[in-house]
Amino acid sequence: MVKEGNIILRPLYDSDANALAQLANNKKIWDNVRDFFPSPYGIDDANNFIKLTQKENPQMTFAIEYYKQFCGVIGLVGQSDVYKKTAEIGYWIGEPFWNKGIATVALKLVTDYGFNQLDFIRIHTGVFEYNIGSMKVLTTNGYSKDGIFKKSILKNGQIFDEHRFSITK
Repeated sequence: MVKEGNIILRPLYDSDANALAQLANNKKIWDNVRDFFPSPYGIDDANNFIKLTQKENPQMTFAIEYYKQFCGVIGLVGQSDVYKKTAEIGYWIGEPFWNKGIATVALKLVTDYGFNQLDFIRIHTGVFEYNIGSMKVLTTNGYSKDGIFKKSILKNGQIFDEHRFSITK
Protein backbone atom coordinates (compact mmCIF):
# COMPACT_ATOMS: atom_id res chain seq x y z
CA MET A 1 0.00 0.00 0.00
CA VAL A 2 1.28 3.47 -0.89
CA LYS A 3 -0.26 6.77 0.04
CA GLU A 4 0.00 10.46 -0.76
CA GLY A 5 -2.44 12.85 0.83
CA ASN A 6 -5.96 11.44 0.58
CA ILE A 7 -5.04 9.01 -2.21
CA ILE A 8 -4.14 5.41 -1.43
CA LEU A 9 -3.04 2.66 -3.80
CA ARG A 10 -3.75 -0.82 -2.48
CA PRO A 11 -4.57 -4.31 -3.72
CA LEU A 12 -8.10 -4.87 -4.95
CA TYR A 13 -10.37 -6.55 -2.41
CA ASP A 14 -13.42 -8.73 -3.01
CA SER A 15 -15.43 -5.96 -1.35
CA ASP A 16 -14.49 -3.60 -4.22
CA ALA A 17 -16.58 -5.56 -6.73
CA ASN A 18 -19.77 -3.49 -6.54
CA ALA A 19 -18.00 -0.13 -6.77
CA LEU A 20 -15.73 -1.45 -9.54
CA ALA A 21 -18.68 -2.69 -11.59
CA GLN A 22 -20.64 0.52 -11.06
CA LEU A 23 -17.78 2.86 -12.02
CA ALA A 24 -16.42 0.73 -14.88
CA ASN A 25 -19.84 0.30 -16.48
CA ASN A 26 -19.59 3.68 -18.15
CA LYS A 27 -19.17 4.26 -21.87
CA LYS A 28 -17.02 7.32 -21.15
CA ILE A 29 -14.51 5.00 -19.45
CA TRP A 30 -14.75 2.38 -22.19
CA ASP A 31 -14.18 5.00 -24.89
CA ASN A 32 -10.65 5.56 -23.52
CA VAL A 33 -9.51 1.97 -22.91
CA ARG A 34 -8.80 -1.06 -25.07
CA ASP A 35 -11.69 -3.19 -26.26
CA PHE A 36 -10.82 -6.15 -24.01
CA PHE A 37 -12.22 -4.02 -21.17
CA PRO A 38 -15.79 -5.37 -20.98
CA SER A 39 -18.74 -3.18 -21.94
CA PRO A 40 -21.20 -3.41 -20.38
CA TYR A 41 -19.15 -4.08 -17.24
CA GLY A 42 -20.99 -6.24 -14.73
CA ILE A 43 -20.43 -7.71 -11.30
CA ASP A 44 -19.03 -10.95 -12.78
CA ASP A 45 -16.47 -8.92 -14.75
CA ALA A 46 -15.47 -7.12 -11.55
CA ASN A 47 -15.16 -10.34 -9.55
CA ASN A 48 -13.10 -12.01 -12.29
CA PHE A 49 -10.77 -9.03 -12.57
CA ILE A 50 -10.29 -8.83 -8.80
CA LYS A 51 -9.46 -12.56 -8.60
CA LEU A 52 -6.94 -12.15 -11.42
CA THR A 53 -5.17 -9.27 -9.65
CA GLN A 54 -5.09 -11.17 -6.35
CA LYS A 55 -2.85 -13.80 -7.98
CA GLU A 56 -0.18 -11.26 -8.96
CA ASN A 57 3.26 -11.71 -7.47
CA PRO A 58 4.65 -9.10 -7.36
CA GLN A 59 1.62 -6.86 -7.09
CA MET A 60 1.19 -4.91 -10.34
CA THR A 61 -2.45 -3.75 -10.23
CA PHE A 62 -3.89 -1.43 -7.61
CA ALA A 63 -7.19 -0.04 -6.49
CA ILE A 64 -7.15 3.74 -6.21
CA GLU A 65 -8.87 5.14 -3.12
CA TYR A 66 -9.79 8.77 -2.66
CA TYR A 67 -10.94 9.72 0.85
CA LYS A 68 -11.37 5.96 1.52
CA GLN A 69 -13.63 5.46 -1.53
CA PHE A 70 -12.72 3.13 -4.36
CA CYS A 71 -12.45 5.35 -7.44
CA GLY A 72 -10.41 3.55 -10.09
CA VAL A 73 -7.63 1.18 -11.05
CA ILE A 74 -4.00 1.63 -12.06
CA GLY A 75 -1.44 -0.96 -12.97
CA LEU A 76 1.68 -2.04 -14.75
CA VAL A 77 2.10 -4.84 -17.27
CA GLY A 78 5.66 -6.11 -17.41
CA GLN A 79 6.92 -6.76 -20.91
CA SER A 80 8.92 -9.82 -21.97
CA ASP A 81 11.97 -10.93 -23.90
CA VAL A 82 14.31 -8.02 -24.71
CA TYR A 83 11.73 -5.62 -23.20
CA LYS A 84 11.74 -7.29 -19.75
CA LYS A 85 12.93 -4.08 -18.02
CA THR A 86 9.95 -2.19 -19.49
CA ALA A 87 6.35 -1.99 -18.29
CA GLU A 88 3.21 -0.60 -19.85
CA ILE A 89 1.08 1.51 -17.53
CA GLY A 90 -2.69 1.75 -17.66
CA TYR A 91 -5.25 3.51 -15.49
CA TRP A 92 -8.79 4.79 -15.30
CA ILE A 93 -10.72 6.90 -12.81
CA GLY A 94 -14.48 6.67 -12.30
CA GLU A 95 -16.34 9.66 -13.72
CA PRO A 96 -17.55 11.03 -10.34
CA PHE A 97 -13.87 11.45 -9.40
CA TRP A 98 -12.63 13.21 -12.54
CA ASN A 99 -10.75 16.54 -12.37
CA LYS A 100 -9.61 16.12 -8.77
CA GLY A 101 -5.93 15.36 -9.49
CA ILE A 102 -6.34 11.71 -8.49
CA ALA A 103 -4.88 10.22 -11.67
CA THR A 104 -1.88 12.54 -11.47
CA VAL A 105 -0.99 11.36 -7.95
CA ALA A 106 -1.77 7.70 -8.69
CA LEU A 107 0.45 7.77 -11.78
CA LYS A 108 3.29 9.31 -9.78
CA LEU A 109 2.99 6.63 -7.10
CA VAL A 110 2.88 3.70 -9.53
CA THR A 111 5.73 5.09 -11.62
CA ASP A 112 7.88 5.36 -8.48
CA TYR A 113 6.82 1.83 -7.47
CA GLY A 114 7.69 0.46 -10.90
CA PHE A 115 11.14 2.02 -10.87
CA ASN A 116 12.07 1.54 -7.21
CA GLN A 117 10.31 -1.69 -6.19
CA LEU A 118 10.02 -3.61 -9.46
CA ASP A 119 13.30 -2.39 -11.01
CA PHE A 120 11.84 -1.37 -14.36
CA ILE A 121 13.93 1.16 -16.28
CA ARG A 122 11.23 2.29 -18.73
CA ILE A 123 7.47 2.73 -18.46
CA HIS A 124 5.30 3.56 -21.45
CA THR A 125 1.70 3.85 -22.58
CA GLY A 126 -0.46 4.77 -25.53
CA VAL A 127 -3.26 7.34 -25.37
CA PHE A 128 -6.08 7.81 -27.87
CA GLU A 129 -5.82 11.18 -29.64
CA TYR A 130 -8.93 12.62 -28.00
CA ASN A 131 -7.93 11.80 -24.40
CA ILE A 132 -6.26 15.14 -23.67
CA GLY A 133 -6.74 14.74 -19.90
CA SER A 134 -4.67 11.57 -19.81
CA MET A 135 -1.93 13.21 -21.88
CA LYS A 136 -1.80 16.04 -19.33
CA VAL A 137 -1.54 13.54 -16.44
CA LEU A 138 1.43 11.89 -18.15
CA THR A 139 3.33 15.07 -19.01
CA THR A 140 2.73 16.46 -15.50
CA ASN A 141 4.52 13.36 -14.21
CA GLY A 142 7.53 13.77 -16.48
CA TYR A 143 6.49 11.41 -19.26
CA SER A 144 7.58 12.51 -22.73
CA LYS A 145 5.72 12.03 -25.97
CA ASP A 146 7.70 9.53 -28.04
CA GLY A 147 5.57 10.02 -31.11
CA ILE A 148 2.21 9.60 -32.73
CA PHE A 149 1.15 6.33 -34.34
CA LYS A 150 -1.01 7.69 -37.15
CA LYS A 151 -4.36 6.02 -37.75
CA SER A 152 -3.45 3.05 -35.54
CA ILE A 153 -6.56 2.79 -33.33
CA LEU A 154 -9.98 1.43 -34.28
CA LYS A 155 -12.42 2.44 -31.55
CA ASN A 156 -16.20 2.74 -31.84
CA GLY A 157 -15.95 2.13 -35.58
CA GLN A 158 -13.62 5.10 -36.14
CA ILE A 159 -9.90 5.38 -36.81
CA PHE A 160 -7.76 7.48 -34.45
CA ASP A 161 -4.11 8.29 -33.81
CA GLU A 162 -2.38 6.91 -30.74
CA HIS A 163 -0.02 9.19 -28.81
CA ARG A 164 2.84 7.24 -27.22
CA PHE A 165 4.44 8.41 -23.97
CA SER A 166 7.29 7.06 -21.87
CA ILE A 167 9.56 7.79 -18.96
CA THR A 168 12.89 6.23 -18.04
CA LYS A 169 14.60 5.78 -14.71
